[in-house]
Order: sequence, then C-alpha cells, then structure tokens
Amino acid sequence: MTFLALGLIDPLLRTLETLSYQEPTPVQKQAIPAVLAGRDLMAAAQTGTGKTAGFALPILQRLTLAGVVAPKSVRCLVLVPTRELAEQVYDSFRTYGGNLPLRSFVAYGGVAIEPQISKLRKGLDVLVATPGRLLDLYRQGMVTFESLQTLVLDEADRMLDLGFSRELNEIFEALPKQRQTLLFSATFSDAIRALAGGLLNDPLSIQVSPRNTTTKTVKQWLIPTDKKRKPELFLHLLKQRRWGQVLVFVKTRKGVDQLVKTLLDEGVAADSIHGDKQQHARLRALDRFKTAQVRVLVATDVAARGLDIDALPQVVNFDLPTVAEDYIHRIGRTGRAGAEGEAVSLVCADEVELLAAIETLTRQVIRREEEPGFEAHHRVPATGAEAAVAKVAKAAKAAEPARKKRAFTGAPGAPGARSAAARPAASIPKGAVIVTAGRGAKSTARASAKSAAKPAAQSSAKPAKPGGRGPAR
Repeated sequence: MTFLALGLIDPLLRTLETLSYQEPTPVQKQAIPAVLAGRDLMAAAQTGTGKTAGFALPILQRLTLAGVVAPKSVRCLVLVPTRELAEQVYDSFRTYGGNLPLRSFVAYGGVAIEPQISKLRKGLDVLVATPGRLLDLYRQGMVTFESLQTLVLDEADRMLDLGFSRELNEIFEALPKQRQTLLFSATFSDAIRALAGGLLNDPLSIQVSPRNTTTKTVKQWLIPTDKKRKPELFLHLLKQRRWGQVLVFVKTRKGVDQLVKTLLDEGVAADSIHGDKQQHARLRALDRFKTAQVRVLVATDVAARGLDIDALPQVVNFDLPTVAEDYIHRIGRTGRAGAEGEAVSLVCADEVELLAAIETLTRQVIRREEEPGFEAHHRVPATGAEAAVAKVAKAAKAAEPARKKRAFTGAPGAPGARSAAARPAASIPKGAVIVTAGRGAKSTARASAKSAAKPAAQSSAKPAKPGGRGPAR
C-alpha cells in the first residue's frame, strides 16, 4: 500500500517523497483513513513505529480543506507530557505541513510566555502544548477553544504518571463537546482506558503490537553488579565495547550530575538533560548529542519520551526506572524505524523488584550476562520461572514437619529413669549442659551401675545361721 492509496492530498505526498517515505507503517495504514473520516481513535503502537505521522498527516489535510482560523483560536490541540516531546511533535507538524498554508506553534513552561502569546493572537491551526503552560495561557484569556476541531492526547499515560490529572480535567471542561478526539501512545494502562471511556465517542481501536511490549529490533540484556561499582562498570563497557553514541538513563537528577562529572574526569565528552536544567540548556545538550559533539548524553526519565535521534545505537539503563512502563519508552529511543539497537541495564540487588515488574509487564525474562571482574557480591535474586521454582522449593521445605530431638531421660537403668516414649519431650535450649542431681553423665552412669549391682549381691547371699544377725534393716 502507498500513501497515495490512503487518500492523502498532493502537497503532503510531495513532502513525503522529499523525506523518502516509501510506504506507510502498519499504524499509519490503519490510523490515516480513520482520522480522515473523522473517527475518534485509540491507537497503541510501539515507539518508533511512525505514530506521530499517523495523526499529523490526516489532521493537516483536514485543516487545509476546512477553512481558516480566527484570532486567539486553535483548531487542533495536541497535548503532550514533556517539553522534549512537545518540540518533537511540533517539528513533525512543521515538516509535514511545509507545503501547506497553515500556522502551528508550541507552548510549554520553563521559557518566556510572551512569544507564545504573540503567536496565539493571530490564531493557530495547530498548537502543541504541555498541560501546565496551556492552562496558564487559558486563564490569562490568551487562547479560546470555540473553533477546536481535533484534540490529540499523545503519551497520555505519562501525563497521568506526572500528576497532570487535575490540569487535564480542567482543560477538558473548557473544550467543546463536539470534536474529534485521538489517543496515541506506545502503551495503554487501565487508567488510560478508563479516561478514554469518558472522552471518546465510539472510537476505533488500533493495536499493531501486543500491549506493553518492546520492539523486536532492540537487543536487550542486563549485567548484575553492585550499586557502588556501576560507574566503573559503565566506563569499562564504554571502552571495551567501543560504544559510540550512548544515551544513559539515571533515576535522579543528582545521579545524573554525578555520572557526568565522573565521565568528564575520565576524558569522556558528556552532557545531561534533567528537570532542574533550563529549557535552552536542555535543547543545547540534545543538539550537541545529535551533532556528535558529545559521546554520552545522561538523562532522567524526562527524556524517555520525545527524543528522536536518528540511528541511535545504544541505550543504557544505569538505574532501572521506578515505573515499569518507562522501560519501554527508554529503550524505544533506539531501534527506531526498523533499525537495530541495543539496550543494556546495570542491575543491583536493590532493584530486583523493579526488574521483576518490568519483566512481568513486557512478558519476558531479560537475559543476564556476567561481566568478568564486576560480579555482584550482593547477588541479584532470580526472576521469572527460575524465581518461581525457587519459591515453590522454599515453600515445600517450610511445610516439612520439624525433626524433634530425643528428650534426656537419665542414664539407662538409673532409678526412676523412664524411656523417651514414657516421658514427654521437653524443649531443651540449644547449647544447654544437662546434669542430673548435680552430677555429670559419667558420674551418674557409675552410680547407676553400683545401684544395680547391690540388689544382685543381696539376692545371692547365703541364709543367716539361727541366732545370728540377719540383714540390716
């Protein structure tokens, strides 16, 4: 199937030809006709499969064929969770709509609001925005939604993860009820499906791959190690395996800064992206990485969605993400558009529960490879089927009846001695020294033997003569 067969207009086809787009991807084949027909849509597709073009191309065509925009109005609103994703989606609309008479812009926090207000005064055909900044503009009266035709929620699950529920509800209240609504995401949680139930009208559901799966073009494995040795291990891998461009994900902002410092001290060109950095600094770091001015880009999960880097070969999870779905988005930065990529995770014992959650979500057990010289002293417990077998064995062992120790009953033949069967077993503390009547075991044995011999001697004695003294009484 070709893009022409999907019903796209000539200006869009010329742009796609310039971009060397030969044929639509599976998600584009299903999404483009549905959006052109005005259907609401829920589309789940792995990252890197062309889902942005799947909604951008038909939206641009509908806007071109359906009139002009009024001042301060927006005809298409695209909501995204992060600044990086906002820039990427905005760039896609500009690229695909290069031959069309449409106006688009992007709005997010961390930068001056005045340029965004200036663009909105004239009205926009497409506005790509993060929820927080959009609400700022709306509350100031800088944008209205009476002319809105299409709402797109891209990576809506991430918006909920970041705590945008209240902002989203306020935005939805301000939008016209009669509109087209599209939900595109690499994953769809149960919470998102519940959200969609209140927003979409008879939606077409598209799922081009199993839910919450990773792309097959990414080779995945993990290296068990101790937490304190991760920086040393990463430097070792970087040099030994001769990695070129590497995108590294670290859990915290402090951890990002520490790793970048370590890399710079070792002479490795590195830069970082995290929430504490100003937007212009984040964009500069990303540009330096794309143009190969730095070899390693270290980021928190703020960059897990929205980074579109051509032919990125390597992703490293220095720390595992606390949200299992973020693993899919992290490794989705490589292996895009059919290219092959690698994703390696450095895992310590403290992260085994995070690892198990990721493997459960993605329905796989990630292959483990020991790196000589960096073996974990604190063993990373098994996961998956191996862990299940170990759990069953442990439960079976716990169910076995405890072996009872034989209670001490005195020396054999001693007066008053009873067999173990006749005397109830007593609980004897471990390590206790047992004595009987103040005597040790040997002394007790000798006394018992003497007592046993005395009656025997008496029974064998001769009868006393008449008048003589009998046995003492």
